[in-house]
Amino acid sequence: MNGLLFLIPVALLLGLTGLVAFLWSLRAGQFDDPDGAAMRILIEDDDSPAS
Repeated sequence: MNGLLFLIPVALLLGLTGLVAFLWSLRAGQFDDPDGAAMRILIEDDDSPAS
């Protein structure tokens, strides 16, 4: 029973930490353009020097 008194606050703290990290990444724009990086590799650049 004493273990629950320790583990419940630890679980709530870990859950709150995950929620804060998710909200931070959402505000930082981590999920704005999920397909952009995958499509950018397929586009050829014409800026390469001619040999």
